Amino acid sequence: MRLFVNADECIGCETCLAACPYAAIVMKDDKAVILEVCQVCRSCISSCPVEAILVSGESMQEKQPDFDSYQGVMVFAEQRHGSLAQVAIELIGAGRHLADKLGVCLTAAIFGAGQAEAEELIKWGAEKVYLYDSPELKEFNDEPYTNLLSGLIREHKPEIVLAGATAVGRSFVPRVAARLSAGLTADCTSLDVDLQTRNFLQVRPAFGGNIMATILCPNRRPQIATVRPRVMKKGTYDPGRKGEIVLLKAPNYDSRTRVLESVKEASEAAVNLQEVDVIVSGGRGMGGPEGFKLVEQLAKLLGGGVGASRAAVEEGWTTYSHQVGQTGKTVCPKIYIACGISGAIQHAVGMQSSDVIIAINKNADAPIFNVASHRVVADAREILSALIRKL
Repeated sequence: MRLFVNADECIGCETCLAACPYAAIVMKDDKAVILEVCQVCRSCISSCPVEAILVSGESMQEKQPDFDSYQGVMVFAEQRHGSLAQVAIELIGAGRHLADKLGVCLTAAIFGAGQAEAEELIKWGAEKVYLYDSPELKEFNDEPYTNLLSGLIREHKPEIVLAGATAVGRSFVPRVAARLSAGLTADCTSLDVDLQTRNFLQVRPAFGGNIMATILCPNRRPQIATVRPRVMKKGTYDPGRKGEIVLLKAPNYDSRTRVLESVKEASEAAVNLQEVDVIVSGGRGMGGPEGFKLVEQLAKLLGGGVGASRAAVEEGWTTYSHQVGQTGKTVCPKIYIACGISGAIQHAVGMQSSDVIIAINKNADAPIFNVASHRVVADAREILSALIRKL
């Protein structure tokens, strides 16, 4: 598929040049010409006053899919080593909110888990769960997962599909979207729907976190998004909630790869920042490795985890596994203590959904105070030393 200009219709107004975000249109002999670098974003089509820009193999009015045949919200519920991943529960909460707003059914798909995990999904809010409990699916493998999820979507036609922006989701959900010729917005931090058009509003950081972009996919169904772990609130757990579990048998797909063994990294045995209730994070304001040790001491006394800004990681005061922010982990603890962190947007998007944020910084104008619940304008090293002595 490509775009081209009907030279007989083009009036040389150059409106399309200004509309193209990729500088993929030039003027030749007073006519617009589309270059090979065109990304087929179609921004130029709507800008052309004489409808001179066309899509090869299609008429100007592209045939729309039958949107009425797509209904419901489907969540891919990830499991790890046979147990539900926290992101699966978070997505059920987000999916429940969207389904209630649209007045549709919320379903979930889970591969390689058991009946107990499927029942948990119902108690968290799913109305129907499609369960492939084959033991060979317990370990993630791109091809079988892609085949199974795309098959379920084709059969049941949900209008919205959600998955976690984890290593698993990032790996195979783009394949699912490509197979279905559907749009995909990755790494979302907020979700909503436009009730008038039923368009899915998918919000994610863009341009290094300097803006929050709301992305739509109005011409394709389903609308697919992967969501950052720990940014969505869990729904209401109801042990008495009833739903339907559909037990399915996985067909014998030929896969070009086979999982021989799954080995946990040493870091997985340590505290998981996305699971703890308290995180103490340090930034450049801690002054050096000795100052950062105060962060580690306080975290240990509080029974929490150690976080860090990108600056602290780049200085070598701690490892990347502790980095919080757009280029690190997204966390949502009950208490987040930011020590000597300025609070650039790249860090804030990774922790601003925490229940309580305590910021300690000697700069009263530090951006971190814009998202903080409690503000302490002081030297973080002095405050941490006092807290450690008190505890």
